[in-house]
Amino acid sequence: MSAAGSRPQRLKAAVHFTTGRICQKMGEDHRKEFSRQTVAAIAETAFRQCDIFAKDLEAFARHAKRSMVSAEDVKLVARRSNALSVYIQNKSEELAQEQKKKNAAKKKSKDAEESRE
Repeated sequence: MSAAGSRPQRLKAAVHFTTGRICQKMGEDHRKEFSRQTVAAIAETAFRQCDIFAKDLEAFARHAKRSMVSAEDVKLVARRSNALSVYIQNKSEELAQEQKKKNAAKKKSKDAEESRE
């Protein structure tokens, strides 16, 4: 198998493994058991949804004549799911606040250096 052909298979295996771990943890927390078929179905659904998201993100960036996906593209993809949309919006705001703090700290540091000179 070529390197290009094995990459999606490795990715799919990683999604399946992670899904299995999540199902195991959720099962322990809620005293439920997930069959192998259920774990496989959830993993396949998640993998396909991620593929759809990736294609949509590429299309949004291409439509805007950009080669890089932006945070706004991610927000557009998330609009189909209210819970996901709210989560991504909150994360986006959180990251923006962190960036403002970093920029303020840099500016303060730069101003302090300039005042010493």
